Amino acid sequence: MKASQTISTELRLLFTFRKNSRKWHLALLAAICVGTPLLLGIYFNNLQQALLASLSALVILYLPGSGSKTHRILTLLICSFGFMVSFSFGLIFSFHPLVAIFSFGIFSFLAHWVALYYKASPPRSFFFIMVASMAICMPFDLSSIPIKIGMVSLGTIFSCILGLIYIFLFPSTQTNKSESEAANKDFRKYADYWEAIITGCFMCVALALGHLMKLDNPYWIPISCAAVMQGASLYHIWQRSFYRITGTFIGLGLCWFILGIVESPFSIAITIIILQFIIEILVVRHYAWAVVFITPLTILLSEAAHPLFHKPDELITLRFTEICIGSILGAFGGWTLHKEKLRFHSIKGLTLIGNKMKKTRS
Repeated sequence: MKASQTISTELRLLFTFRKNSRKWHLALLAAICVGTPLLLGIYFNNLQQALLASLSALVILYLPGSGSKTHRILTLLICSFGFMVSFSFGLIFSFHPLVAIFSFGIFSFLAHWVALYYKASPPRSFFFIMVASMAICMPFDLSSIPIKIGMVSLGTIFSCILGLIYIFLFPSTQTNKSESEAANKDFRKYADYWEAIITGCFMCVALALGHLMKLDNPYWIPISCAAVMQGASLYHIWQRSFYRITGTFIGLGLCWFILGIVESPFSIAITIIILQFIIEILVVRHYAWAVVFITPLTILLSEAAHPLFHKPDELITLRFTEICIGSILGAFGGWTLHKEKLRFHSIKGLTLIGNKMKKTRS
């Protein structure tokens, strides 16, 4: 009876939409930031480089919805720098699979810890990890690294310019909420270490799985794993995994349909703009339905210049397998992260080690 009630509740929640707290013009801003580099790339007949600029333009999603003008633009600038560092790191360490796997694990640990330390709002470390994973899976070509980093930089600069204009056109009347320091500050600090370590380990395993399976684009597994592990609790992790697999299944059907009707680069760019706008409207209302549109968007952004793009059946099958593997791995990573007994003893152990190191220094 309990299982049937759980299933019934989850099915009901699947069709329950939260109130939309995101302004429509913020969604439009994100769509313009992502779409404009593509349109420029098509005009100059360089779609592949334009896709890099369009990917990095996603930094606009880190624009805070509230706070002072200075705080909002500084946040966007810092995140833009983070995008460039993430992409550069991935390109530099892509020269060997083993080096890439362990380097990516260390980078994911650092990116997630920094996001936790500064109490970053969602999507926290996700896009930094995503950008690094895509870069670290690119074929190593030393001569092309400056050009690729330059295109990523242009994408972030463009988003910052539009973000600055948006901040002055639509100023926020809200102020930042000050968070009181918890009494167990040390425990919280080591809890962040624990979460960052687990995230780094699972990103390392996810990328290793992609290489072991000899996939052309192994980054799909760590991206899916990272998306699921963003959940705030064990229940949220499992729910997010279910939503991602379900949404991906429907989204791949939508993607297969889109691939059948879009042929010209211009139609691809317009489709990406429309999908980005829909996602920004839906993502705060229901994650599963947002994933339906996130799936074709990410495939179009990452595969538009790939030979498999013109083989939709093969592409859809491969991506569904990779996303399912990543989501299941992310669910297991979330279980490890939020399992209370394991979490408590691990954090307690880290706290004891930290206290011993402090005594040794003194």
